[in-house]
Amino acid sequence: MNISIKTPEEQQSMRVAGRLAADVLDMIGPHIEAGITTDDLNRVCHDYIVDVQGAIPAPLNYRGFPRSICTSVNHVVCHGIPGDRKLRTGDILNVDITIIKDGFHGDSSRMFAVGKPSVQGARLIQIAHEAMWRGIRTVRHGARLGDVGYAIQSHVESNGCSVVREYCGHGIGRIFHEDPQVLHYGRAGTGVELREGMTITIEPMVNAGQRYVKLLQDGWTVVTKDHSLSAQWEHTILVTANGCEILTLGAGERP
Repeated sequence: MNISIKTPEEQQSMRVAGRLAADVLDMIGPHIEAGITTDDLNRVCHDYIVDVQGAIPAPLNYRGFPRSICTSVNHVVCHGIPGDRKLRTGDILNVDITIIKDGFHGDSSRMFAVGKPSVQGARLIQIAHEAMWRGIRTVRHGARLGDVGYAIQSHVESNGCSVVREYCGHGIGRIFHEDPQVLHYGRAGTGVELREGMTITIEPMVNAGQRYVKLLQDGWTVVTKDHSLSAQWEHTILVTANGCEILTLGAGERP
């Protein structure tokens, strides 16, 4: 396993990239409304990343992915490909943004509701958000990745939901997906030891029903097998001596 410890200069580059990813999510929020297509959202984000930020949308052509962002609606767990589907009132939507700036990646995703979500949808969004933050709050130099996974899994399952196990967080830096893998389930006190200067993503995928998923024929879109709703939040994190620094906080968001 080749885990990258970022130098102070690299950490600063990661801060810049993280800030830009968060800015895209701040920007796109007001565009998410009934009647807009997910391809419309992709176009707005692509133009903003390229023309305003002077950055590169990392997903575009990554291992053949055809768009600049991922849009995962309702029972889509992750890696939804933007297309001609029009959003409808009550939909819940994850928008996943990764940008490259000066060779470094910033990666973040958020849940959005189109109009007023169902009671179940709103509850799921909240549980997934809380789970991400519980995982983040375990991060510090000397902690272990099992601590992160346990904090997330225990919160999700205590609320009657389930954690997707086939997809996970990851190290990040000059490379989109670096070591280590960051599982969103596990046993406290186990796994890779976190070290100051590591940068990772924490991005739990939480299902309202069972945890099982399937990959569609397009080779990217992952959905829940039981067609239950799914929600995901993601931040890029820098491990520090006493805790962590969240590199992708949105405007007005507090750790």
